Amino acid sequence: MTSVPQTLPSVPQPRPAAEDPCGCAEGVRHGLSRRTFLGGVLAGAVALQVGDAVTQVALADDGYQGDTLVVLSLRGGLDGLSALVPLGDPAYARLRPGIAVPAGRAHQVDPMFGLHPALAPLLPLWRSGRLAALHAVGMQQANRSHFAAMEEMERAAPGTTLRTGWLDRMVGGTGSGSVFAAVNLGSSTVSPGLRGPQPELGVRTLADVAVRGYAGGEQERWLTALGAMHDGAPDALAVPARTAVRAVRQVGPLQAAPVVPGYPDSDLGRSLRELALLVRSGVGVRVAAVDVGDWDMHVGLGRAGEGWMAAKLADLAAALAAFATDLGPALDRTTLVTLSEFGRTAAENGSGGTDHGYGNAVFVLGGGVVGGKVHGRWPGLQSSALVDGDLAVTTDYRALVGEALVKRCGLSASSVFPGLVAPTSGVFRAR
Repeated sequence: MTSVPQTLPSVPQPRPAAEDPCGCAEGVRHGLSRRTFLGGVLAGAVALQVGDAVTQVALADDGYQGDTLVVLSLRGGLDGLSALVPLGDPAYARLRPGIAVPAGRAHQVDPMFGLHPALAPLLPLWRSGRLAALHAVGMQQANRSHFAAMEEMERAAPGTTLRTGWLDRMVGGTGSGSVFAAVNLGSSTVSPGLRGPQPELGVRTLADVAVRGYAGGEQERWLTALGAMHDGAPDALAVPARTAVRAVRQVGPLQAAPVVPGYPDSDLGRSLRELALLVRSGVGVRVAAVDVGDWDMHVGLGRAGEGWMAAKLADLAAALAAFATDLGPALDRTTLVTLSEFGRTAAENGSGGTDHGYGNAVFVLGGGVVGGKVHGRWPGLQSSALVDGDLAVTTDYRALVGEALVKRCGLSASSVFPGLVAPTSGVFRAR
């Protein structure tokens, strides 16, 4: 007789928050939630611990025909003026005498803007029309607190009492899906954007999608035993449990897939490599959340396009370039958007860095992107155009994502973003 565990594995605890120079704990999560509760019946699904993966399970359905939407969150506040450099604005060099990217080092993409030199690996995607950018993107109201800004951006329902995350609402609008419909890679603590009733999978790596505690090659025997334990159980318990078992079996062959070269040896590189594997494998990923932190550069951002910012952007560029190559034809049905809770001050501070700001740069990648250009309206960096010393916002981030939802995912923007007047136009092609 096959034995079963007598005790449940421990619930993973939230990692300690790292203090940043502004006194905030950057990228803090909300700790344990209903998603880490073992064995409870919540919203019609059982939350089960499978290794370090925390998941709610649902029945699979292949009816969704839209893109896989990937939200890459740059936690801490990207300095968009370093990433997408406004070379043609005369105030830029004046405001940043020590940290401005020299015109001779940036990769000029139009008369106003150039890409940071560390973003060179993205130039082929830019030139092929798979990558585009927008500047002066953000929320309706400036919010310079990491925590409050992240919360508001991921709730994305200003002026309402709605408490679900917009990614959860997006998944809910696509109908029932597989356990892989909504995934959060790189952490088993799920993004606040996925907060709500829809199923999601939060996992550090695909290797964590396994039954813990078995010896040798006995996982299949354990899975069989776990399934047998629910014979005759009510559907509210049996269906989710058996679906969780199917998820482990489905991931098993993927864990044995050869490692695709070209990705940087970083958390971001590993997360995007595993996401590409899931997308290419056709397991039904509809939305994916991936985080990368350490963008809060109050001190020592770097001079002349080098240093801390250059290292972070180099990792980002290498990971995105490898992701696009790895996806191959699947890039045509994938849309990736970078978002950060706020931008940075237009002027450098006295420590060779920048402080919490407002408007920011956003990059969009995918087969449905109208690429090779900077979209949106540039407000300028002259004093009269700044908002309390920050780049103004001329594009609501919800309007940008809303266009992707309409044209690439087959949803209405207002069903995900209540009260949104209109999406942007011209950034994405309709499917």
